[in-house]
Amino acid sequence: MELDLKLLRNLIHQQTDKIEQCVEGTGYLAKTVIGVGTFLLDNLGDLDLLTEKQKVTFDRFLKPLLEW
Repeated sequence: MELDLKLLRNLIHQQTDKIEQCVEGTGYLAKTVIGVGTFLLDNLGDLDLLTEKQKVTFDRFLKPLLEW
């Protein structure tokens, strides 16, 4: 999967409310999801650099928001 970095940047910096809604009631923190997104932005969207836990966070929260 190739990430749309512009869309990810917008999600992380302008639409954090969407992330907060997604994590509500899951036990995850919005700042954790935002951290994974920021890490991806810093590394040009290279998903191979994510740890297993980060991949789970990405797949569960960020990926659905980016495919919307």
